[in-house]
Amino acid sequence: MKRTLSLLLGLSLFSAASVVAQETKKPAPKKDAPKKVAAPAVKLPVQPADVAAPKLDAKDGQIQAGFAKSHESFVAIAKKGEAQVVFLGDSITAGWNGNGKEVFNEYAKYNAANFGIGGDRVQHVLWRVENGEFDGIKPKAVVLMIGTNNAGVAENSPEQIAAGIKNIIDAIHKRSPETKVLLLAIFPRGPNPADANRVKNEKTNAIIAKFDDGKKVHFFDIGAKFLKPDGTLERTVMPDLLHLNAASYQVEADAIREKLASLVK
Repeated sequence: MKRTLSLLLGLSLFSAASVVAQETKKPAPKKDAPKKVAAPAVKLPVQPADVAAPKLDAKDGQIQAGFAKSHESFVAIAKKGEAQVVFLGDSITAGWNGNGKEVFNEYAKYNAANFGIGGDRVQHVLWRVENGEFDGIKPKAVVLMIGTNNAGVAENSPEQIAAGIKNIIDAIHKRSPETKVLLLAIFPRGPNPADANRVKNEKTNAIIAKFDDGKKVHFFDIGAKFLKPDGTLERTVMPDLLHLNAASYQVEADAIREKLASLVK
């Protein structure tokens, strides 16, 4: 009997020890993985408007992927050497492939190429021209409008912006001496004539108007066609007071048709 009790007591103690051991071996609760902290944005240097520079990404300071991809596609188009007319500029030019797509079909007879990139500034277009977009191509005419995205950069004065536009024209003619440039005045923006960016653009326009030599550079200001008589700009014309809707692209096409045709002869 005593041996039986001893055996039972031993088994009980062994079981209790096993339970304690198992409790001890339980894995500690998992800790939440540390949250990834986004890398701080890179402070990009202010780019002068008259010095060629690619568009940079504020995340890493490298060339923006979208900008590079568009540029490479334009270089490929240029190498074919087929376009007789090239539209060159920022998102307003790029918009010919968007809101202005149907209207742009008018330029199919010129094998027209659209080299517009949204957000581009003068220095970006200059960089693109100097880095392959006019290699292998000698268009009869280039429709150039650029500069509105420089307006909000305090360090880019109207004089500097205009100098950059002149550099673009010179860069085009260095690669294609006979190409005629239809230099469009920067379109009006903002609700009224007092808009700071519009005022700056108008100052730039006053300078670049003097680039017109009646031969290879032709300045053309169609901005008034988008405005009310009092100078106000309505959202029915430019929904965000900057970019054109389909009807406004038709206004532009109608305005430049005769002039462009004369340059492509």
